[in-house]
Amino acid sequence: MEIKLFCPATIANLSCGFDVLGTCLDNVGDEMIIRKSLQKGVRITKIVGADLPLETEKNVAGVAALALLNEVDVDFGFEIEIYKKIKAGSGIGSSSASAAGAVFGINELIGRPFSRKELVYFAMQGEVLASGSAHADNVAPALCGGFTLVRGYNPLDIVRIESPTEIYATVIHPQIELKTSEMRAVLQPMVSLKSAITQWGNVGGLIAGLYTNDYELIGRSLHDDIVEPLRGKFIPQFDLVKQTALQNGALGSGISGSGPSIFALSKGKETAEKVANAMKAIFDGTGIPYEIHVSKINSEGVKII
Repeated sequence: MEIKLFCPATIANLSCGFDVLGTCLDNVGDEMIIRKSLQKGVRITKIVGADLPLETEKNVAGVAALALLNEVDVDFGFEIEIYKKIKAGSGIGSSSASAAGAVFGINELIGRPFSRKELVYFAMQGEVLASGSAHADNVAPALCGGFTLVRGYNPLDIVRIESPTEIYATVIHPQIELKTSEMRAVLQPMVSLKSAITQWGNVGGLIAGLYTNDYELIGRSLHDDIVEPLRGKFIPQFDLVKQTALQNGALGSGISGSGPSIFALSKGKETAEKVANAMKAIFDGTGIPYEIHVSKINSEGVKII
């Protein structure tokens, strides 16, 4: 009758993989309670931790849930409580955590007619509300865990990649908000052939590095020649944070999602924490409040608590 979930934060793009690559964090995320109700449909009954709409059609969890229910025939409805711990506009998948949790929980309560990969399509409909684009680079890792590659969108083709065991993520979130829709608006619709070739090589290198546990190859591939130069200027101290992360042993560093969070991937927890301390030292001198997280990669995705 009722299920309680951990809905994880995610890092999208991973430098070279705009809209197609993402990974899932293990100790950062929202919680959600979903219960069956006699009244058909979906109702958002409580939101704690954020000022978000309770109206089903205006909430990403509600929109995603309705998309799923349009494909099944059930004679009952659902109530959803959302406990937000990922701030909206943080760049670590606040909207995708809600969308992924909603479709996962309802799927569990109706007997799992859909696989985790199949649930990605429904969760994407919530992302349309949040950002104006049906992208899956956050909802795919949130549902499937590990690293995910969106090989194609039409039809949707998700490839899950197990994380090398020693990879840890460091994420620093300056307490400013960058709306995903606004950060998409700064992008250029055309890119040079030279930049595209560089990006294709990095995407292939990152995928190969993940499959072969080649940490040096992973590090060489975490480079963005297309999106980061346009978005980095909106994030305080971005270039310095990225440079400092690399100097302290990170494999690579870049913008998490559309920002303002900055991520770094490291080999081993000790290095990831060293990177975190270096990032903190930079922001301690700016007066800008921030949150910082060190997390291993979540291999499962949304979890039942």
